[in-house]
Amino acid sequence: MTETHSEQPTRLLLVDDHPMVQGGLSACLSFYDDIEIVGMTHDGKDALEKALDLKPDVILMDISMPSMNGIDATEIITDSLDDTKVLIFSMHDSPEFVTSSIQAGASGYILKDTTSEEVYYAIKAVAKGQTHFSSSIAKMLIDKPIKDTSQKLTTREQLILTHVAQGKSSKEIARILNISFRTVEAHRRNMKSKLNIESLAELICYAVDHGLVEK
Repeated sequence: MTETHSEQPTRLLLVDDHPMVQGGLSACLSFYDDIEIVGMTHDGKDALEKALDLKPDVILMDISMPSMNGIDATEIITDSLDDTKVLIFSMHDSPEFVTSSIQAGASGYILKDTTSEEVYYAIKAVAKGQTHFSSSIAKMLIDKPIKDTSQKLTTREQLILTHVAQGKSSKEIARILNISFRTVEAHRRNMKSKLNIESLAELICYAVDHGLVEK
């Protein structure tokens, strides 16, 4: 018997490269009538396209996938879609994966040995703008708080800087990455602020020095 709720269903996109995991999640979550699975995919690149097309409330995101990993996909999605939340669903419990996921914009991180009931509550929590972490992940974050990495460029910023260094305009970059002109300009300002530089020439020098473009 399905569990009944009066609120609008949470629109969910499932992203995992294991068909059995996808099938199991889909079967378990179909028990709840306040979750609507609007799409499923098995790799990060396709997740980007589906996210932009479907604009789900929550994406349940694996990390290790072909084409593009879930962390890079999370960063691009959360940067492009303000109203879409990403909940990482992974077998990896190392601090590096957890830290990178949170810095990429994930609202939560649950492990694949999590019960279906907790998966449900985690999805509903992040949909409401809250966070949710598996108990072992939460304990790890308390024991080892995430260090400030505000001076490091994000994956999206590095991608934009690569295009800038290749001579592309903000309009061209916006069209290539399917984001707004204003978003590109905001990233350019943020990069200059983070790196404490002012000119385009200095940005290009940084890109060359850090291997983002060939000399």
